[in-house]
Amino acid sequence: MAFRPHPPLRRNPWRGPGWGGPEVFFQRKPVVLLDTSTRWRAVAKLLKLSLEARRRLEWMIWYETHGRNARATSRYFGIAPKTFYKWRTVFREDRLSTLEDRSRAPKNRRTRTLTPLQESRIVALRRRYLRYGKVKLAQRYQEEYQEAVSSWKVQKVIEKHRLYYHPARNARTQAKRRRATKKKRISELGLKKRTGFLFRLDTVVRYWQGTKRYIVTAVDTVSKLGFAHMYGTHSSRSAADFLRRLYLLTDGKIENIQTDNGSEFHGEFEATVKDLRLSHYWSRVKTPKDNAANERFNRTLNEEFIQMGNMVVDPGEFNRRLTEWLVEYNFRRPHQTLGYVSPINFIQRKENLLPMYPSSTVS
Repeated sequence: MAFRPHPPLRRNPWRGPGWGGPEVFFQRKPVVLLDTSTRWRAVAKLLKLSLEARRRLEWMIWYETHGRNARATSRYFGIAPKTFYKWRTVFREDRLSTLEDRSRAPKNRRTRTLTPLQESRIVALRRRYLRYGKVKLAQRYQEEYQEAVSSWKVQKVIEKHRLYYHPARNARTQAKRRRATKKKRISELGLKKRTGFLFRLDTVVRYWQGTKRYIVTAVDTVSKLGFAHMYGTHSSRSAADFLRRLYLLTDGKIENIQTDNGSEFHGEFEATVKDLRLSHYWSRVKTPKDNAANERFNRTLNEEFIQMGNMVVDPGEFNRRLTEWLVEYNFRRPHQTLGYVSPINFIQRKENLLPMYPSSTVS
């Protein structure tokens, strides 16, 4: 009798037990599908969408999860229905980048209508009157050639041929402007409700007995913890010294700072910001509401301290008096926005106490 080997085992994971012996099953992990809103937020984070784009994405999420009611979505977020309809029209689920701001540049841009003859005449006039401005050159052009030409055309000719009085200095200035980094505006920062996340700084100028003095102030956005110091000069060195004092006062518990565009917040101040590894945000131009918390602190400082007979010319004496008032302000003065508790008591309730003692503020 011939030997016949045992048939091989057959594996059929889909139809259950088969022939030829025990069955081997392959187990698969269940696939968990994310809901639409979670998936969109995750994709937005991976794509690093801007703050405005993520805000518009929240409009779409609320719209999809609340009955697809455009009017209710507009009311909930406090936006115009026209604005929501605009972004809803361009929104694509497979391309969340459609929620980013688009260029507002016109599609059909104007072209120069300057003729070669006009250009040569302007060049000749500019070389003859090198110190004249574009408006004066346009007026002179009309007098000599009985033809009107705009100052904009004169300016473009000057830029094209580099007809400057100091061409080397102008080249350095233009190169410096190109190398200049773009300032981070405070509107780009998403505020977080924790102590030390954002300190707002400002400078108050006071005239007293024919002398000008500068008081640099700072206030924490959340806890309203305030600090101030007087200086005799309006320089970036003074502002840098103030920042180091503030950093020591808070035991380094500072993440971001905000200032206006004053000259004292450049130079040595900016170098100190980098040394302390802080993020520097700037107020928008002609937008005082960007620093409303500090403006309110400046008003309190003026009404409750300076106007109470504490304005002296000597910075040393002024800062000694100011230290006593700061202790009162931060440790005992009730604040309405904090539920009528002092900033230090507010911090004690929320987080660890900052090491702010009277001795830390003496110059």
